Amino acid sequence: MHNKFLEEHSLQEKHPKYGTAEYEEVLDRLRDNNTIVISEKRKAGTEPSVYAEKVKKQIDSLMKKGIPAEHITVVGTSQGGYIAQYVSYYEKNPQLKFVFIGASFKDDSLEKDNNFRLYGKILSITEKSDDGHVSLSQEQRFIRSDIKDFKEIELATGMNHGFLFKALDAWIVPVKDWISRK
Repeated sequence: MHNKFLEEHSLQEKHPKYGTAEYEEVLDRLRDNNTIVISEKRKAGTEPSVYAEKVKKQIDSLMKKGIPAEHITVVGTSQGGYIAQYVSYYEKNPQLKFVFIGASFKDDSLEKDNNFRLYGKILSITEKSDDGHVSLSQEQRFIRSDIKDFKEIELATGMNHGFLFKALDAWIVPVKDWISRK
């Protein structure tokens, strides 16, 4: 799931600071013989918690069709990463895999709910130069969760939040590894 900028703008529109989001390139890089990518461009003003319910229904449908939870990975960048965290909370399935990219910040909105917890196998990727970012492992929502399978990566691209606008090996490769792991 993409960032908030793409919610409000066309795929061709340039962010004033980060340039064009390489949305299609990212999706192409994530696809391979063993990976099917389901993604859509969200409408402007999408409420993250409501959209997460939609994604939850898609996941539930896949599992009803016999796809094991451990073969499903939810990936989100920035606002998409917040949505993915809601999906984790709603699903409460320790076998689902999640990747949150550039989606944990000091005093962010997910920290305001003292009941919010994360579930599943989680990879968190942040960027050292991203203003206000914090490691997910320092967030209360993570601390009060009982995550058994977790990995955290802090990149140092120097690109601030713009790192997630680009289809960079620095984060694409670990995401693909997380998707394909057993």
